[in-house]
Amino acid sequence: MKKGTFAKLFSVTTAVALAGSLVLPLAPQTAHADRGVVDLWKAIKPLTTIASAMNTGAHPDDEHSAMLAYLSLGKGVDTSSIIANRGEGGQNEIGSELGNALGIIRTRELQEASKVTNVTLGILSEQIDDPVYDFGFSKSPDETLSKWGEEEVYERLIRKIRELRPDVVIPAFLNEPSTHGHHRAINVITVRAFEDAADPSVFPEHLAQGLSPWQVKKLYVPASAKDYDVRVPVGEYDEIYGASYLQLGEESRFMHKSQGMGRHYDEGPSYNYYKLEKSVVPENTGNTAKEKEPDFFEGIAYTFDDLAEEVKKAAGGGKLAAELSALQKDADRVIAAYPSFARVAEEVHAMLADVRKTKAVVEASGLERAVKQDVLHRLEVKENQLSKASAEALSLVAKVRPETGELVAGQTAKVTVTAYNGGQVKWSQVKLSLHVPEGWKARATGPTSVNGLGYNQTAKAEFEVTVPSNASLFQPYQEPLITADVAVTAFETASVTHVVPADAVAVLPGFALSVSPGATVLNTLKPEEPISVKVTVKNYNPGAANSAISLELPDGWSAEPKSVPVSFAAKGETKSAAFTVKPGSSVKPGQYKVTAVARGNGKESRQGAQVIRYLHIGTTYFVQPAEVAIQAFDLNVPEGLKVGYVSSGFDNIDQYLRQVGVDVVSLSAKDIESGDLSQYDSIVLGIRAYGFRPELIPSNARLLKYVEDGGNLVVQYHKPEDKWKPELAPYPITIGTPLIQWRVTDENSKVTMLAPEHPIFNTPNKITDEDWNHWIQDRSAYNPSKWAKEYVELIKNGDPGEKEFTGTFLTATYGKGTYTYSSLVWYREIPALVPGAIRLFVNMASLKQ
Repeated sequence: MKKGTFAKLFSVTTAVALAGSLVLPLAPQTAHADRGVVDLWKAIKPLTTIASAMNTGAHPDDEHSAMLAYLSLGKGVDTSSIIANRGEGGQNEIGSELGNALGIIRTRELQEASKVTNVTLGILSEQIDDPVYDFGFSKSPDETLSKWGEEEVYERLIRKIRELRPDVVIPAFLNEPSTHGHHRAINVITVRAFEDAADPSVFPEHLAQGLSPWQVKKLYVPASAKDYDVRVPVGEYDEIYGASYLQLGEESRFMHKSQGMGRHYDEGPSYNYYKLEKSVVPENTGNTAKEKEPDFFEGIAYTFDDLAEEVKKAAGGGKLAAELSALQKDADRVIAAYPSFARVAEEVHAMLADVRKTKAVVEASGLERAVKQDVLHRLEVKENQLSKASAEALSLVAKVRPETGELVAGQTAKVTVTAYNGGQVKWSQVKLSLHVPEGWKARATGPTSVNGLGYNQTAKAEFEVTVPSNASLFQPYQEPLITADVAVTAFETASVTHVVPADAVAVLPGFALSVSPGATVLNTLKPEEPISVKVTVKNYNPGAANSAISLELPDGWSAEPKSVPVSFAAKGETKSAAFTVKPGSSVKPGQYKVTAVARGNGKESRQGAQVIRYLHIGTTYFVQPAEVAIQAFDLNVPEGLKVGYVSSGFDNIDQYLRQVGVDVVSLSAKDIESGDLSQYDSIVLGIRAYGFRPELIPSNARLLKYVEDGGNLVVQYHKPEDKWKPELAPYPITIGTPLIQWRVTDENSKVTMLAPEHPIFNTPNKITDEDWNHWIQDRSAYNPSKWAKEYVELIKNGDPGEKEFTGTFLTATYGKGTYTYSSLVWYREIPALVPGAIRLFVNMASLKQ
């Protein structure tokens, strides 16, 4: 039996209510071969333990997936994963979405990954444009916490700990200089929270909100095989799941498709290692004997029997101890009944009745508040787990299905809730209820309960849901708008299953607008050139609708036509309107905005609804203003400049070059392998192109011959794993490792031009110090560490207090042509319309020997 010190374990008052995950599933469940008895086991295994653990990380995919699979699926531990931000600052390997749209995708992927490992998910970033944002790579935890708002992110983490009350907490990373600043920041605040979550003077407002301080029992950090306290056998093979926990963890990682995550591992021994950093369990403190611990929970109550032993030591705990020991026997009977669904169902409902009876005993007891609240929390966790186990054992298939998931304010729609009995146990009663946001109306149009439901029968209830006329538009990180509860009574005990729709239910603009282009450049050297703006309108109103589309413009600007009427015969139709925008006669450098407006059906819309749909995450939406961002500045573009662009799929620089008047041709594999390259003034390789365009390496000699014959080849940054080799360049270039040490993350860091007279800084645009201002997120990534003497070092730049790099921007003559390698993060700067970056990129693409 696990043993611990009761005074230590219950020395701090705890929260009354169990707080579940704020992130609920929105995507359809794919039918897998491992449903049925495997899902039944997944549901009942947690009944065998009262232990809990929390893993903290910074981004989606930071979770220690194999360890989480071992704890949750293998041991049944109540396991949670707390992630800081939503990965908005990363790249996208499955589509073109970036920024907040990418954050929405990565959030959904994280939700689906968490379902695979049966983990409760919490995300500290709460809304679009939240301060806890993935602002890009950081070298420093101090910088990260400063940008996030240290007080805000720390309060949210402490809140999660006090809500979920884990026995053990495990940050995913160490606070080491070789580690991403976001990862280091999460380690820093997680370690600090070990004491502070238990201190009532830290965020005392939590107490007024019904939470109580909570003392985590142990904190572990990642370790190595040479120095560890706990070795987690993630390579153990689980016969029921038909996989090792490492393989199960990778199944969840495969859900992170936008990051290219997931690997295939063979069967065999494998371990994760962790070191005890802090503990309030005396027999583990310091681990003076240097003995390895059998698991994270040595010295911590792990079963109901362990908890009963602890409770016996408290005044008045004798009767409760007997009830807790009875629950241990209940759990043993549930496991013994597996894999018989009917027998498991009977034992689950018996245990559910006993848990509720035990809760009443606890409430009526004279136990001190700390003990009472801790036991109540664990019983509430078990009650929720038993409801899930009941649904699996009874073969309950519960669904909530709106007639449409795309609603508009003021609309009334039908929603159906169903409960199907696929098992051999007859249910004595089924109650179906629907939940909608405050201010909405849900009216049942018929019965909402059924007495007696047998095998292969379905209970159904229909509701009319009315969306208020002032309903807020869809927010992708909010809880589902419409949910249902299905209460099933069997064996004289009712269990409740919470159900969400298969896809997101969203309140969208009646007329959703999208504008093209979304961002563009206004060349102040040619202010008379008009800007073409196309507005596409989708009708989300339920039926025919009429609207007039116009543009809101800066003062002194004009648009033709002033307004365009559009008519729709049905929901879902799209129409478009074209406008020619003329800037004011004396337009000055700066930022401007043009907004599309739809007026009709008594409403006005300035928003678009981007549909985000992928097979692995279902459908969701990103509602945002329908605006054209315009950056005005002076830009010289050589007449007739023709560029061949080789995209890796990770950037869209080519479309911005077209906007400013460059003739850009997207090069296919055939073009690269056998086409006439001499027709292009320049050829530009997108970021990491050698890693994702397989024809490039076999055709590299053709590219170098193109340069030798007088062409201009521009190569953007690569990682070593992108199949980059120094000899791919005409003169060797070696990328620095470890990668974290060869980048500049401060977008405001000083840049010195080392060769100010070089044509790249003078033709056709004169580059000055001003052109290095207003950059975003980073300066450079994956800088070279070695390069041949033939290259001209164009700039030097580094993060404050660090050595400056001189290999960030290199160019050389080769034969009759030029070769330029640049680690500057053009893919971020140019879509952000950073004037200096665009002016310099045009110079780079115009370079001639």
